[in-house]
Amino acid sequence: MRRPRALVAPFVLIGLILPCAAHAQEERSPGLPFADRIDWTFHFDAGLGVFGFNNSLYTNPRPDPSGDLSDNWWEGFAKPGISASYEFEGGELYGTASVAGERTFGVSPDLVGGDANSYGFEEANIGWRSGDALSGLGEDALDFTFGRAQYNLGTGFLLWDGAGEGGSRGGYWSNARKAFELAGIGRLNTGAHRLEAFYLDRDETPEGDTGSELWGANYELTLFDRLTLGATYMGWSAIDSLAPERDGLSVYDFRVSATPVPSVPITIDGEYAIESNGDLLDSTGWYLQASYPFESVGWTPTPYYRYASFQGDDPETDANEAFDSLFPGFYDWGTWWQGEIAGEYFLGNSNLLSHMFRVHASPSGSVGTGLIYFIFTADEPAAYCGEEGCATEDDLAFELDFYLDWSINDNFLVSFVGAWATPGDAIEQAFGRVDDFTYGMIYMAYSF
Repeated sequence: MRRPRALVAPFVLIGLILPCAAHAQEERSPGLPFADRIDWTFHFDAGLGVFGFNNSLYTNPRPDPSGDLSDNWWEGFAKPGISASYEFEGGELYGTASVAGERTFGVSPDLVGGDANSYGFEEANIGWRSGDALSGLGEDALDFTFGRAQYNLGTGFLLWDGAGEGGSRGGYWSNARKAFELAGIGRLNTGAHRLEAFYLDRDETPEGDTGSELWGANYELTLFDRLTLGATYMGWSAIDSLAPERDGLSVYDFRVSATPVPSVPITIDGEYAIESNGDLLDSTGWYLQASYPFESVGWTPTPYYRYASFQGDDPETDANEAFDSLFPGFYDWGTWWQGEIAGEYFLGNSNLLSHMFRVHASPSGSVGTGLIYFIFTADEPAAYCGEEGCATEDDLAFELDFYLDWSINDNFLVSFVGAWATPGDAIEQAFGRVDDFTYGMIYMAYSF
């Protein structure tokens, strides 16, 4: 295995060159077309990480090739791009184009795709926003985007990640791609109201392509800067032979985020989703979370508690009750891949009940760190089956995660993760696994 220094050096060199290039652009025209009328912005993102396990794992929550994990592997990506905007009396035209190159290497396991790499378009979209043209409704009251673009719903409980990773693409954890293959998004923002209509076609991996598409509408109401309510409807289609429960699926989603007492900074967040497709799928998933920052204490420690429930299939009924996790994504540590071991590598958001206890602290303006403890149980133990049979107990795993994010400067961020998990009785019954898992990760990200 190479030494980390040899692999990090190219990214350090990039960090020294690009800020100098940015300063040079301030002094002279970039030489692009219509530079006097169009605002051009260059951006570049890159990441490099090393991942290691003490014990191999055994199943896969993501729709990529499955297999046991080896002891360690590396991932890296680079994503250059350019954005442009043009203001005129009728509002503002804008667009973004970027490409992403990813590589997974170091004798990586089959679960994350083996030693694979890919390169292709990430974003390629054009849009229009109203600016001050509709002054009666507010600035940028109307906004339309079309093309390869991202779309996020709430905290990523159902919709966040528009592209599949791992498999033949590489970048299983890095997840450089987030744009949908085709997105049409219309937004109305006026006062306390936000209304969105959208069509999304996910950019899935070639080997995991189910043809999943959806259209929907989202409404959010914000009151007194202390209460946000959201409601969303989604209608889905997919290739019937590959994802029959998703073809014809209807999803109803309701969200709340509130700081109910002005003088007390406790925040309550929750979400409830209903999935309905006749006997093919009839399920629910929800969570409720509370957090409280101790602002008068050094490091501002913030404890969180969250309970999340994702229904499992009851083997005694003809209907399918197993919750479809859809397209969740990383909003913050612990969401919505629950656990750096369990949620990333062997538990998905279906047939799962979880308790999360988290404490986050900020020792300085450039460092954030914390501990997260998870308790995982099965909603329907009998539906949790593996090589050894089906479980009768509901205990899946306990997990403890440590994370530290260090912003070295405005461009570089380094993350350190250490995690431990112990399998429960259900895992032993279904897979015969009894040994504890340990996991470590060092990840460097660059953004310009």
